Amino acid sequence: VQLQASGGGSVQAGGSLRLSCVVSGFTSDYYIIGWFRQAPGKEREGVSFISNGGSTYYDDSVKGRFTISRDNAKIAASLQMNNLKPGDTAVYYCAASNRYYSGSYYADGRIKGIHLYDHWGQGTQVTVSS
Repeated sequence: VQLQASGGGSVQAGGSLRLSCVVSGFTSDYYIIGWFRQAPGKEREGVSFISNGGSTYYDDSVKGRFTISRDNAKIAASLQMNNLKPGDTAVYYCAASNRYYSGSYYADGRIKGIHLYDHWGQGTQVTVSS
């Protein structure tokens, strides 16, 4: 399994960026793709996730600003990040799992558990200046 991540960059506060992640090698009908981020000196945290069925999760810190979408035809996802804030500055990591989790995992946030994800893409730097 390979994850090819792209996007990221540097913007001023209020700007937008888009991250993409394409997964190859999955054979399961189920998948979850999402992003974690890690700022200097901080732990890696879950940002947003989407399943093949369209279930989504957003961390409270990005709700209303970030939108995740999927492309089932090629097992890929994108994260549109709008109204970026300096606090969004971090290395963003695409992650994927081919296990099924019920809707309750998305509702209560368990889906952002880092231990659920077996496959990781390379980190992408996102820098937001004030």
